[in-house]
Amino acid sequence: MNESGRVEAFSDGVFAIAITLLVLEIKVPEGAADHLWSAIGAMWPSYAAYVVTFLIIGIMWVNHHTIFQYIARVDRTLLFLNLMLLMGVAALPWPASVVAAYLREGNAAHVALAVYSLFLVFHALVFGAMWWHLTRTGHLFDDRVDVEAARATRGRFALGSIVYPITVGLSFVSAPLTLAVHGLIAVYYAFNQVPVPTKAEAAPSASSGS
Repeated sequence: MNESGRVEAFSDGVFAIAITLLVLEIKVPEGAADHLWSAIGAMWPSYAAYVVTFLIIGIMWVNHHTIFQYIARVDRTLLFLNLMLLMGVAALPWPASVVAAYLREGNAAHVALAVYSLFLVFHALVFGAMWWHLTRTGHLFDDRVDVEAARATRGRFALGSIVYPITVGLSFVSAPLTLAVHGLIAVYYAFNQVPVPTKAEAAPSASSGS
């Protein structure tokens, strides 16, 4: 296993543990034998927090895997940036549980979603820093990557660094709406990923312009 393979294997373990811990926050209703259906329905904030956070972690893992497919070697900066990203991933079940507990609690719901959104601001900034470091010289990529084209995608890649801070403010307007927006952002990233540009993709466009 090469250097990047070891980093990805370790990262996969953290992603898997974090995404599994989410379901543990959905508790079994107690003392609800006579009204179990209503008790289960009343737990909808837990289901909403679970689904949205599962999507976020899962799509983050997909994007992380996509990037590491093109990384041939690692340096200390990349290792530490990846550790920072994993620190946030491992912690995401906590703000998800805060949202599940306080989504219906008036002003506390706004605080819960603000905290949740701040965690995702952190993720966006670290992911952006990782991509910036990888594209700065391109020396960690394998030979397939068109480094100049990859560097040109920095703006699109950093979109989350703009969108997620907005959700912090939105959380004080409507907590449920903010959680829904986080789900929509996750779906957006699932279907509109920023691909790693390769030289094979760049070659046809160069020849067509000649």
